[in-house]
Amino acid sequence: MRIHAAGCLRPCWYPLPLLWALALVSGCSKEAPPPKPAVVDVTAITVEPRDAPAVFEFVGQTQSSREVEIRARVEGFLERRVYTEGALVKAGQTLFVMDRKPFEAALQQAKGELEQQQAKLQVAVANLARVKPLAEQNAVSKKDLDDAVGNEQTSRAAVLAAEGNMRQAQLNLSYTTIASPLNGLSSFAKIQDGAYVNTANNLLTTVAQLDPMWVNFSVSENEQLRFRDAVAKGLLKPPAGNQFEVEVVLGDGSVYPQRGRISFADPSYSKETGTFLVRATFANPESTLKPGQFVRVNMLGATRPNAILVPQRAVQQGAKSHFVWVAGKDGKAEQRAVGTGAWSGDDWVIDQGLLAGEQVVVDGAIRVIPGAQLKITAYQPAGGAAAAPARGPAGPTPLEKELASGRKSPSDAR
Repeated sequence: MRIHAAGCLRPCWYPLPLLWALALVSGCSKEAPPPKPAVVDVTAITVEPRDAPAVFEFVGQTQSSREVEIRARVEGFLERRVYTEGALVKAGQTLFVMDRKPFEAALQQAKGELEQQQAKLQVAVANLARVKPLAEQNAVSKKDLDDAVGNEQTSRAAVLAAEGNMRQAQLNLSYTTIASPLNGLSSFAKIQDGAYVNTANNLLTTVAQLDPMWVNFSVSENEQLRFRDAVAKGLLKPPAGNQFEVEVVLGDGSVYPQRGRISFADPSYSKETGTFLVRATFANPESTLKPGQFVRVNMLGATRPNAILVPQRAVQQGAKSHFVWVAGKDGKAEQRAVGTGAWSGDDWVIDQGLLAGEQVVVDGAIRVIPGAQLKITAYQPAGGAAAAPARGPAGPTPLEKELASGRKSPSDAR
């Protein structure tokens, strides 16, 4: 039907394809039901508080426990160097030899002077022996006796002085052979063969003892106070007697096999840096550690009681904070903001946001969305069943937040 403007009705015909389109539109006007959420396969770990090792990391530098400057004690010409620069030397090993001839001549002269004085002493002794009985008989004057006694005493003093000069000459001659006073690593020769050595340039080389070796690091006042505060609140438990073990990680990431002990802690803070020096002593039988190396220092022995740890890959970084996926009671995923602490091996200490008994998604978290239905498989850490977290470098706990900016964690080193 077609309706005209005058209001009359006339039959009209619509094309068949248009009718089909209208029918199709009317059939699609109903909303389709929402798709069912997909089930996500994940692995999850059940949160169980446990004691975790607390490892505090510092930047340290090695230092010889005894470093000696090898200096010439007498002036003269340096004849030759008889050691290999940079080699390990033994105590008593000759390092340098100076020209001996002037000192041999001086010793010969001192010996001659001593013999002269000894001869004069013999004469004085004999003269006194003759004068004494004559003086007793009043055959000579009292002055003659006094002169004989004075000459004898003067001669004895001259002999003592001559003996001292001879011993000094012998010492000077012995100083022309310069030996190492200890076992250690030699440095390069600072004076070349043939050079004249005097008091202004008598430093020849240095020898540094390698066993034991010191490792020095610094702890700030703020970090020290934070450590004590954490101990007072029960968040940290130091080892018995504060006997921390110290571990060294070398530049290539390998762990030095020997562990050390803290042997010195400076009681006063540096005015320039606001830190105090802590020193650990290490056995170094294979001379692996050399003076001046920069190393990473891990202080071991403290624990975090009842800590909550989850694998590191379970923690993700959000726009505002770190978060994890938690399985709700109905098996659906819930996003949970958490406060992160230190790393402990492959785990991360969670300071806040998780409770004991909750299930945290570990593997498959990247596919999880809020409300997703989770199909959970128990998480198995690498190497088998769940185990205590391995030791690792300290992470950014409240006690260690400043590590990222190059500062060190506090420790009660004393």
